[in-house]
Amino acid sequence: MLGNNLPPPSEVIALLKSRGIGKIRLFDPNHDALQALEGSGIDVILGTLNQDLQNLGTDLSFARNWVQENVIPYSEAVTIRYISAGNEVIPSDLDIHVLPAMKNLKAALAEANLGEIPVTTTVSTAVLGKSYPPSQGEFSELVSPIMKSITDFLAATGSPLLVNVYPYFAYINDQQDISLDYAIFNSSQVVVKDGQLGYKNLFDAIIDAVYSALEKVGSSSIVIVVSESGWPSNENGEIATIGNAQMYNNKLIAHVNGESGTPKRPGRCIETYVFALFNENLKPPGTEQHFGLYYPNMSEVYHVEFSQ
Repeated sequence: MLGNNLPPPSEVIALLKSRGIGKIRLFDPNHDALQALEGSGIDVILGTLNQDLQNLGTDLSFARNWVQENVIPYSEAVTIRYISAGNEVIPSDLDIHVLPAMKNLKAALAEANLGEIPVTTTVSTAVLGKSYPPSQGEFSELVSPIMKSITDFLAATGSPLLVNVYPYFAYINDQQDISLDYAIFNSSQVVVKDGQLGYKNLFDAIIDAVYSALEKVGSSSIVIVVSESGWPSNENGEIATIGNAQMYNNKLIAHVNGESGTPKRPGRCIETYVFALFNENLKPPGTEQHFGLYYPNMSEVYHVEFSQ
């Protein structure tokens, strides 16, 4: 929540409830937000700070204290859906600490009789060395050993992998080969044919590329949860417009709430978290400040229908 003009958590939770939003993601254990969530019926993905990963991974007592301070006080009144050890740190100098942090958090939760809370991590598509066509998706050589170890842990504990999926960034980095309609769910025809599978939108293609990568490291049982997806509404000409953002997010919500799934994993809803709730003025200047569905005064940037 990188803004200095955002509404108080109690008002935000009231807004979420008024819109029928039943799940949210917190990037760090903000106690004001967690207190506001108590008794709300809203599930939460609870993240750790990236800078805490090394301590979480090397010091079990640090992990115990983290659970003691950030989970136990809220565990009876807030449904913690998953705990994410870090956000988008693979690949980086911190990536070696992700799995040890996950293991220590899981052990600390088990000691507190909260072992049923899944522990995972959040990755971006930077973990992929190849993503096109989706069936050829694979982790890069750099991260493949780490991802193999992490996904083995996820499979053993029945936990999902959280993936941030942004057709927007894929599109702006490859406009020669990717059409805007394919990126914003506005194509009714198959755009990419991959063997027997056909793709009408880039979102599905990105998810299935990650599923292919998981299969290649022996982790085909793992479910992907889309922990972020969105489209900016300003600061990039005719690409980041209110119209494009509104189309992307409305069609995204309709798609993931339906039972179509992806071509590789059909017939199920796709648990997805829209980024972001608010425009945040302390993000880096440019489109990063314009992913919100709401302005800080809680008026809509554009209307999104959640109850589809």
